[in-house]
Amino acid sequence: MVVVFEGQLWSWDARRADSWVFVTLPDDESEEIRDVAGGVRRGFGSLRVRVTVGGTSWKTSIFPGSGGGAYVLPLKRPVRRAESIDVGDVATVTVELLDV
Repeated sequence: MVVVFEGQLWSWDARRADSWVFVTLPDDESEEIRDVAGGVRRGFGSLRVRVTVGGTSWKTSIFPGSGGGAYVLPLKRPVRRAESIDVGDVATVTVELLDV
């Protein structure tokens, strides 16, 4: 399953020393992912994915948002730097589920 969407990058400051940047997958696509993935889940309910943003592709995981909401995708600093994007920017993201 492949999902392509546009999403705004946002920051979650879990701890003072760490700042995590995410993009949230759309609600409808998150529901579809839950249906396709069934019971396949890893730690924290994560699912393995291949992601492409601009010219950068990598493997990572998506995680269910708080309260079982839409999935969220972490965007590491090297990806943001390579694509010249940061918190508040909108990025076109391609997410492909792996191991499903």
